Amino acid sequence: MLQGVEIKELVTHTDERGFFREVIRETDDFFGHFGQWSHSLMHPGSAKAWHLHQTQTDWWYAIGALKVALHDLRPDSPTRGQTVELLMGDDYPSTCLKIPPGVAHGCRALRTTHLLYVTSNVYNPADEGRIRHDDPEIGYDWTKFPEII
Repeated sequence: MLQGVEIKELVTHTDERGFFREVIRETDDFFGHFGQWSHSLMHPGSAKAWHLHQTQTDWWYAIGALKVALHDLRPDSPTRGQTVELLMGDDYPSTCLKIPPGVAHGCRALRTTHLLYVTSNVYNPADEGRIRHDDPEIGYDWTKFPEII
């Protein structure tokens, strides 16, 4: 995993009515300052990449099936230049993903997916960065589906 990126395994309580799952709480070491809560609906096959923040931390939770890629662009990070991929959503272990500033991130919906995410700051266009999805320096293929969906 990239330095500073964290995955919190979630506990699910099920019964005949369904389930309850707590995603994050302000007392978690995993969590920090709350700025905004957002919801994104993604249609199957759609990708959103690459996105980058200078100061903002994101916490992601997926409902559906999502392929996530992270690329470390932080100059002083021991994992600088590394790319990791993970799967999130209903068919995978229940997790919440913490993405620190300086880590480029993106995702592709493997089916209709809701991405719920909390950010440490309120939306600030000056903190937003974009990198082309096909950036040759990163070299990530967003069209490739995982071998097991």
